[in-house]
Amino acid sequence: MEEKELLPHLFRTEYRKLVAVLCYLFGIEHVEIAEDIASDTFLAAAETWAIKGVPENPAAWLYTVAKNRTKNHLKRNSLFEQKVAAEIRHASDEEAEIEIDMSPRNITDSQLAMIFAVCNPLIPADSQVALALNLLCGFGVQEIADAFLLNKEVVYKRIQRAKEKLKEGNISIAQPNVTEIGARLETVLTTIYLLYSEGYYSISQNTTLRKELCAEAMRLNFLLMENELTDRPEVSALLSLMCFHSSRFEARTNQNGEMVLYEDQDESLWNRELIERGTYYLSRASTGEKLSRYHLEAGIAYWHTYKEDSPEKWEGILDLYDHLLAIEYSPVAALNRIYALAKVHGKEAAIAEALHLNLTGNHFYYSLLGNLYTGIDTAQAAAHYETAIKLAHSESDKAILFRNIARLQDNVG
Repeated sequence: MEEKELLPHLFRTEYRKLVAVLCYLFGIEHVEIAEDIASDTFLAAAETWAIKGVPENPAAWLYTVAKNRTKNHLKRNSLFEQKVAAEIRHASDEEAEIEIDMSPRNITDSQLAMIFAVCNPLIPADSQVALALNLLCGFGVQEIADAFLLNKEVVYKRIQRAKEKLKEGNISIAQPNVTEIGARLETVLTTIYLLYSEGYYSISQNTTLRKELCAEAMRLNFLLMENELTDRPEVSALLSLMCFHSSRFEARTNQNGEMVLYEDQDESLWNRELIERGTYYLSRASTGEKLSRYHLEAGIAYWHTYKEDSPEKWEGILDLYDHLLAIEYSPVAALNRIYALAKVHGKEAAIAEALHLNLTGNHFYYSLLGNLYTGIDTAQAAAHYETAIKLAHSESDKAILFRNIARLQDNVG
């Protein structure tokens, strides 16, 4: 890696670790100080490495500097002397050197503790995702705003409100116990799922950023798998789901950056290694008695790794959607089920069920109706596609819909 790329790369991978360890040490009420020390460490790296060159072990250099800056802060800051340093020093020896543990084990433990602190029910879901991106993944406010296509000020306020909620609730950053994991794991998985979805289904045209969002969600999920207490079947199922979806990332856009629908994707661009990993994690998830939404969604994604349009495939997908809606109904899942229903029972049956959904504010609903009416009523199909265009937000989605209308006109002609 070239020197000009090294520091940004290290900022993405190590900043979050430094913040997690320091928050683990100080407490969430002092998160701003943890962020300041981590930021100052990278500023020192930029200044020092420009003059003296990059050290042999850049990450170790960052940890050493962060340790020293933390110790200096604890020594000179009276607030920390009174409220924090006293608690983290050995009680038997007040003059003992303050230990800042930057071992790989403590870094992992700190990040896990931070995940459960950030994914707290006190914080609204959108703010959880923003705070997770900021604290757990090292994304800046502008990057998060770009990902969500939001104003930078909106994102900043979300993050600040989330931090205040944690402080007001006196939330501690500690290793979660079995009871806390049972009560909060679903919230943690939901946040990771939303983070991944923002990358995979993002309306942002920044492909690199979208991939990074997905990669960060998968990294956080893997941290849960590495801990014995949080390594549960639904955790493996979610990672399986993300592997299957990520396997098709390269095939989802063409050279012009336009979205390519599943049936039009070039199968040779699918990542077979990720498909194999997804299959492994899905098998790993098949223990215990709990059947989560992630098991079912991973099963649906698994069937989509087979491009062949077979009755077995769509019957399997339809059955999984039926189970998914039975345990956790959502309009999106109900809408996706309609496509599978059309493959199994025909378009007329699917149209009848689709009309009952009546999702009139959703452009995907009208896009699906356009697809279902294609070959049955061209005028109806075109009308639904045109309504979908009016409701669509991204230019990529609109481009697909315009292409569908063009195909209708070609078939008529």
